Amino acid sequence: MKMIYGVKDRPKIGQLILFSLQQLLAILAATIAVPIIVGNGMSISAALFGAGVGTIVYLLFTKFKSPVFLGSSFAFLGSMAAAFAGAATLALGYLGLIIGAVLAGLVYVVIAVVVKFAGVKWIDKIMPAVVIGPVVAIIGLSLAGNAIGDLTTGNVTEIYYDWGFKLDDFGNRIFENDLPVMELQKFSRMVCSPYVALVCGLVTLAVTIVCSVYGKKLMKMIPFIMGIVAGYAVAAFFTGIGYAAKCDALKVVNFELFKQMQWYPDFAFISAIGDMGDASKIGSYIGTIAVAYIPVAFVVFAEHIADHKNISSIIEADLLKDPGLTRTLLGDGIGSMAGALFGGCPNTTYGESVGCVAISGNASVITILVTAGLAIVFSFIAPFITFLATIPSCVMGGVCIALYGFIAVSGLKMIQGTDLNDNRNLFVVSVVLITGVGGLTLTFGKVTVTEVACALILGILVNLLVNIKRKKKDEGEQITIEEVAKTEAADTTKEENKNEEV
Repeated sequence: MKMIYGVKDRPKIGQLILFSLQQLLAILAATIAVPIIVGNGMSISAALFGAGVGTIVYLLFTKFKSPVFLGSSFAFLGSMAAAFAGAATLALGYLGLIIGAVLAGLVYVVIAVVVKFAGVKWIDKIMPAVVIGPVVAIIGLSLAGNAIGDLTTGNVTEIYYDWGFKLDDFGNRIFENDLPVMELQKFSRMVCSPYVALVCGLVTLAVTIVCSVYGKKLMKMIPFIMGIVAGYAVAAFFTGIGYAAKCDALKVVNFELFKQMQWYPDFAFISAIGDMGDASKIGSYIGTIAVAYIPVAFVVFAEHIADHKNISSIIEADLLKDPGLTRTLLGDGIGSMAGALFGGCPNTTYGESVGCVAISGNASVITILVTAGLAIVFSFIAPFITFLATIPSCVMGGVCIALYGFIAVSGLKMIQGTDLNDNRNLFVVSVVLITGVGGLTLTFGKVTVTEVACALILGILVNLLVNIKRKKKDEGEQITIEEVAKTEAADTTKEENKNEEV
């Protein structure tokens, strides 16, 4: 993909602010979604602050050569829930999240040390383009359901009470005498009509496409901002009519969030200071946290490779060689620790950020640095954070259709030069795509191996299986070629001798 601004380029200050704001909008929905899903009083502002700090750490380790933003990782949702559940009896709370993030980050550090001595050639051997290309495509395709789900959803809800299953700390149903225990529970549901939300989402998508394809200069580079502004305006228009006509079906934007503004970030390490609990039991608790976090770190490592292969293909520079996989792993791992220290959420490289680079044609790493700075500054500006939180899901869904689609397409472009008439390549690509799109996941206790990780593992295994005899065959072909060359050389010498005699 041709970049308008390369990694080392510096856009003008006005453009730089706009590009950085666009990056922030691209990663915002997912970054703030993690603390909302985990609950337990986690701070959205602190998560955004932690993402900014983690990204700066990553940029420092990668010598400002990798234009990727780090945000809250969805892979650790189960681990974080287990940390809170295990901490309940010890009153450790946020301290458990920080311990878990440190353990996960140490996994990256250990792998980085191994790579430092073993090099990266083994990665190219077990993860060639025929494997990594479709895996990158799966990263985008696996998010397709989220984008479509958001496309028909507003963010205005109503609260109601009804009887539901009573759940334990791990979300499992509680039974007594083989019957489920029921209790009166608080629920919420969307009031916006899915068709109204769909209109807002499609307007967002259409404006994004038009600006990207037909826009001139700056407009062409900020299609997401223009799309989100247009979609938000339409959603606000419907919402205004909904309140005036007392029609819930038209209420798309939840302006009530301004009444619940959190005026300052609630940093995880501050909360952890008062959550030391019973120190005598902390040893066994750390063991529980280790089981919940460490295996997931190995799963996220697979996604780390795929993300960096993807951004490498976009900017046409192999980041696994320069600055090197060791540095990207250290940046990701230690950046994740830093993010959790402030926000409680382990961080990871974001596909949304990669997609934004691809669509806008702006790979300037200074843009990522300024985005991290904006995330830190905005985390203290409650009205702005609340405004961003009021952007309806349908509007972000319209943007994410393009973002996730570009991730999928960039993965497929990696296998353009692959001979799919060769059954060996065809089987590898087929297995990765079907297991990934089909959503194959494996769960071992509290650890879930995601569809991306499953697809990558199966792709590696199939690639090794179909190429067992390839090396021997290639060696045999090489010998044959050498013998033919020698024979031809001997025939040429004989012919020359005959000519001399004549």
